[in-house]
Amino acid sequence: MTERMRHGASIGQPLTRRDGPAKVTGAARYSADFHPGGMLHAVMAVSAIARGRVTHLDVAAAKAHPGVVDVMSPENAPALAKSPDEKDNPFAFRLDLLQNGNVRYANQPIAVVIAETLEAATEGAALLNPRYEAETPSVELGGETIFTPDSVGAGSPTQEGSGDIEAGFASAGTRMEATYETAAQYHNALEPHTSVAQWDGDRLTLHTPTQALWIAKGRLAGLFGIPQENIHIVSHYLGGGFGSKGFISSPQILGIMAAKLVGRPVKLVTRREQMFGSVGHRAATRQTLKLGAKADGTLTALDHHTLTLTSRHDDFVEACGLIARHLYASEAIATTHAVSRADIGTPIFMRAPGEASGSVAVESALDELALQLDMDPLELRLKNYAEVEPITHRPFSSKALRECYAQGAERFGWSKRPRQPRQMRDENGLRVGWGMGTATYPAGMMQGEARATIRADGTALVETAAQDMGQGAWTVLAQIAADGIGLDGDRVELRIGDSDLPNGGLAGGSTGTATSGSAVHAATQGALAALEDLAVNDRASPLYGAGNAGTVAEGGRLARRDDPTRSESFSDILARAGKDSVEAKGTGAGDPASRKTYAMHAHGAVYAEVKVDPDLGQIRVTRLVGAFAAGRIVNPRLVRSQYYGGMIWGVSLALHEHAVLDTRSGRVMNPNLAEYHVPVNADVPSLEAILVEEHDPHVNPLGIKGVGEIGITGTAGAIANAVWHATGTRVRDFPITLDKLLG
Repeated sequence: MTERMRHGASIGQPLTRRDGPAKVTGAARYSADFHPGGMLHAVMAVSAIARGRVTHLDVAAAKAHPGVVDVMSPENAPALAKSPDEKDNPFAFRLDLLQNGNVRYANQPIAVVIAETLEAATEGAALLNPRYEAETPSVELGGETIFTPDSVGAGSPTQEGSGDIEAGFASAGTRMEATYETAAQYHNALEPHTSVAQWDGDRLTLHTPTQALWIAKGRLAGLFGIPQENIHIVSHYLGGGFGSKGFISSPQILGIMAAKLVGRPVKLVTRREQMFGSVGHRAATRQTLKLGAKADGTLTALDHHTLTLTSRHDDFVEACGLIARHLYASEAIATTHAVSRADIGTPIFMRAPGEASGSVAVESALDELALQLDMDPLELRLKNYAEVEPITHRPFSSKALRECYAQGAERFGWSKRPRQPRQMRDENGLRVGWGMGTATYPAGMMQGEARATIRADGTALVETAAQDMGQGAWTVLAQIAADGIGLDGDRVELRIGDSDLPNGGLAGGSTGTATSGSAVHAATQGALAALEDLAVNDRASPLYGAGNAGTVAEGGRLARRDDPTRSESFSDILARAGKDSVEAKGTGAGDPASRKTYAMHAHGAVYAEVKVDPDLGQIRVTRLVGAFAAGRIVNPRLVRSQYYGGMIWGVSLALHEHAVLDTRSGRVMNPNLAEYHVPVNADVPSLEAILVEEHDPHVNPLGIKGVGEIGITGTAGAIANAVWHATGTRVRDFPITLDKLLG
C-alpha cells in the first residue's frame, strides 16, 4: 500500500493563499458578480415594527414606477412545498418567506420589489408605504417569562455538572459571586447575503454565499419540492460567514422565489441595515458566576448560570456554560441555562457560539477570585489545571495548555506584572494594565466526502464541495492533496465551492479543515491505491510484485518501499494500462470510539496590555500575545491569520461591539458600520500568535484541530482583566466603554 503521508513536503509550509492573486486583482467572482442574461434586480421591503401585522402595502404605486416588473407579497408569493416554519433537521431555523402578513421582529421581510434596475427596485420598495397593526414588543433580556430550554447551542444539555455544589461552597474558605452581561452582536460579514437565482423548469441554478452547500441544497429541495439533483449551487468565494451563512437565510430564498414568480433570473442583495434582523446574531447574555476555593486556590465549587434571549417564534440558546464544563478542575461544577423570549430575529451561531460570551465571564471571575486570594491570576489557573475533562473525567486526546501558558507568559513578560492594580504608567501618563485569559474550543469534526483523480499527464484533480470564507481552504486542501498524492502543489488542481461536487461538509464550528481535509486525504489514498494496483500486477512494471512491500509516492512517481531505485511515473503506469485516469472517493469523519473515549479540544492562553487615559477613560489595547496548541498545523501563515482574526474579534467583544435596541419599537438603532462599532486599523494592537507544538493521534487521521474560533475565547477576558489592572475598576457589562469605566 502507498505511504499515507509525506511529512513536511507541503503540509506545515507557510504557503501564500492560492486565491490571493484572484482576490487582489478582482478576478475572483463573488455571488453578486454573476449576471445571467435577462437578469432583474430585487429589493426587500422590511418591517418598521417588531410585533404585529402588515395591514396594507401600496403595491399599485410600486408597480406604477418605471422599471418595476412585479411586487412579491403574501398575496402572490409562489407556493412552497412545505411550511418555512417546519424544521426538518436539528440545525434548521424557521424562515420568513411572505406566507402571511404577520410581523415577528423588526427588519423582517414583508415584500420584495422586482425591477429592471437596482435603482427602480429600491424606489419601488420605498413606494410601498406599509401600514401596520402594531403590538407592544418585548426585546429586553428577562423581559418575559423565563423558562428552561430543552437544549442549548447545537443540542448540548441545558444543565450539566458533577459533584455536590452546595458542599463545595460550604467547604470553601473564599467565595466570590458576580454577574456579567454581554451585548447582542449582529452578523456583518463584508459580503452581505446574496442570491442570483435562475430557474429552468424545475431546475434551479443559484449563486449564493454559503458555508454548507449540501445543507443548503437539502433545505431548498424540501421548500420547493424538487429533487436535490435539480439544484446547482455555486459558492466559490465568500466574503465572510462566521455562522450566518451556515444555514440558508430568508433573504437568499426570497430571491429564488422572486425568480420563480417572474420567470427570469433575479439578483437580491441584502442591504447593510437589513443584516440586523433576518440573518442571525449573537444574543445578549447575563451570566452569574459563583466560585468557591480553598486558601491555596483549589476550586471547590464552580457555578455558572446563563440567562439569554431567543426569538418568540424559534429556539436557539447561546450555550455560555459549555466553557465551564471543559476548562478548569473543581470539586463540584454546575452549569445551567435559562431563556426569555423576545420579539427579535432568531439568534444563530456566531464565531465561537457560547464559548465567546461564556469565556469573558469565566475569565473575569477567575481574576476576581485571584484578587480575593491574593494570588497571581496565572498561578490560580495552573492550580486548577484540568488533567482530565472535569465533568466526564475523560482523558484529553492531547493538551499542551501548560506550554501555552508558559510560552505566552515568557514572550509577554508576565513575570514583571505587579500584583496590585494602578501600579504602571507609560511615558505619557496613561495607566497601563496587564491581563490574561485561557482559550479553548472543541476540536469537532463532521462528515465530508471528496474525490481524487490521478490523470495521465501526471497531474491530479481533487474535488469536494467545501467552502472558503477566508480561512484558507483553497490553499490548505491543496496542500493536503499534494502531500497525500505525492505531487508538487502546482500539479494539483483543486475544485471546491460547487454543490455538484462530493459533499464537503460544513465550513463552521472550526471543523472545516479537519472534515474536508480528512476526506481529501482519504480520496488521495484511494486513488494511489488504484494506481498501485495497476502497477504491482503488471509484469512490465518495475513495481511488479511489490504489493507486500508497498510503495511510496513522491514527485509524481511510485517507488518500491524496500527498493526506491525501482520506480515508475504515474503517467507511465496509466499509459501502459490504457487509462486516462484513476479516481477514488474518500470520506472524512471522526472515529466514534475515539470521540467517546477522549475529550478533544484546542487550547491557548492570551495575554493583553491596555492603556487607559485616567481623565477620559479612553481604552486602547496596545499589545496582545496569544499562544495556542491546535494539533497539526497545515499552514502556519494561515493559522496565524485565523488567530489574529479571532483575537481582533475578542477586542471587539471586550470594547466595541454593541447593538442598541429601542425597547419601545424593538428596532436596532445603529444598523450600519458607522454606528455599530467594530475595531478598525487604529484599534488593532500589536498582535503576536505563538504556535505551540502539539501532536494528537486520536482527533482524526491528520491530527488537525480547528483554529477559526479559539482566538476569541480568552482574548476578551484578558482585555477586561487588563482594564481592571490598569484602573482598579471592574466593569462587568460588555463592551467596556468609557462611560461604564468612569461611571
